[in-house]
Amino acid sequence: MLSEQCLSLFALEKVMQLFHALQVHVHFRPSRFPEVVFLTKRERLLDLAEQMRNVQVEWLEQGEAYIRKMLFLYELEELLSVSGESGNEHHIRSVVYEKLEPYVDHITIDRYGNLLAQKTYKSGNGPTILLNAHLDTVESFAPGRTIVKQGAIWSSSEGILGADDRAGVAVLLEIAKWLEASSFNGTVKFVFTVEEECGLVGASKLSEYFLWGVDAAIVVDRRGTGDIVTSCGTTQPFCDIRYGQFFEQVAYDAGLTGWKCTAGGSSDTRIWAQHGIQSVNLSVGYECEHTDDETLDIDACYGTVRLVQAVLHQWRDFSRMLRDVRRVDRNDLSYVGRNDLRRVDRKVVKVEHF
Repeated sequence: MLSEQCLSLFALEKVMQLFHALQVHVHFRPSRFPEVVFLTKRERLLDLAEQMRNVQVEWLEQGEAYIRKMLFLYELEELLSVSGESGNEHHIRSVVYEKLEPYVDHITIDRYGNLLAQKTYKSGNGPTILLNAHLDTVESFAPGRTIVKQGAIWSSSEGILGADDRAGVAVLLEIAKWLEASSFNGTVKFVFTVEEECGLVGASKLSEYFLWGVDAAIVVDRRGTGDIVTSCGTTQPFCDIRYGQFFEQVAYDAGLTGWKCTAGGSSDTRIWAQHGIQSVNLSVGYECEHTDDETLDIDACYGTVRLVQAVLHQWRDFSRMLRDVRRVDRNDLSYVGRNDLRRVDRKVVKVEHF
């Protein structure tokens, strides 16, 4: 039989595993009466308690990565329970505000209803990155609807699922939690826009001062899996070729298969690109958006979390790549399709193949 001391050490190991899975800074002080010291803001403790309440005992046997994913899916389902069509985002905005506030330095709602937040990590001497998703759905959720789960595929029992863009919102909230305990050095600006579904209204009205100093943008609002959208069609590039290729390479190095640059449709990414910001839009796993047949691949959605984490983990290389991009005319070369390098003359909206 295990001694009482061995059992205590085993239990303590599981507790530390849980704290690491919750992405909380803790310090263990071994002694006759061991102590666990929380190295985090007091404001986070209530959120931490809420997360711990959601943990199921059997998760502890699966390891930290499994616990993190299960907590992510729990929060994703919670977000999918909050309706908020274009022009009526106040409820979902309040939910996201409450969840995000403990993890940022500043948070506010602008005059148009966009939720804006900012945090500096470590010395702040790295890149300044804009992370963006939109709060609104194309229509409200059907009253009393339920989430139908068939393996990794979720759908709604009635009406739209709303993964466009609740999935993106969930990804960014997970990134906000992860960043605090990560190695990332720099600044992140979070933008959760309103009325994206009716013409990118919130992003278009965002005060330009919030975009000052932004080096690059990552939007999470693309259907399907594995798309790194680098242009709107073939005439409006979002970024330099090297920016899109950086995401491809990071995904490959991290063992995240299937990520490729491609052209796509309209999204808030267009607005950030018009401000001269290197921007991409990443798939978050939903399909057939805006219809009763909408589905969400939750494994693909969590794969987007892992890609964004991998990119931010490589913040030094990210900064070097951005410096290289600035050395040339950013309007010269753009990556606008899968494995397709094209030269774009914006003045005449003409695409010439090499």
